[in-house]
Amino acid sequence: MLTGWPGFALAVLAVALGAAAAWDRALLRGPRSPRAIEMPAAGGALLVLASGATVPVRPVHGLGVTRHWVALAPPGLAGRSYLLTTGMLGAPGARLLRLWALWGRLPGAAPGQRLT
Repeated sequence: MLTGWPGFALAVLAVALGAAAAWDRALLRGPRSPRAIEMPAAGGALLVLASGATVPVRPVHGLGVTRHWVALAPPGLAGRSYLLTTGMLGAPGARLLRLWALWGRLPGAAPGQRLT
C-alpha cells in the first residue's frame, strides 16, 4: 500500500489505463477494432477493421479454437490477437470460422474439383 502522493498518482494511472483499455477493446470503438471477416476463395482470412484497413490473420492453434471462441493472430510476432466468440458471429458463422481455423478451408468442393 502506497500512501500520500505516490499512492494517489498510482490510483489515477490505474483508472486511466482501465478507461483506455475499455475504450479501445471492450467497447470496440477504436480504429483497430474488428468489424468483419473476409475469407476469399483463394484461402486465408482477412480481418476488416473499423478504419477500413484489412489485416491477414491466421488461427491460433491449441486452445485458440474451441466451440465457444476462435483466436486469430496476424502473421509474425507483431500485432495484436483477436478473440471472436460464438455470440459475435451467430451459430452458422461461428461454425464456418471454426471449420476454417481447424482445417484451413471452408466446406464445399474438394481441392481441384469443379463446381457446377
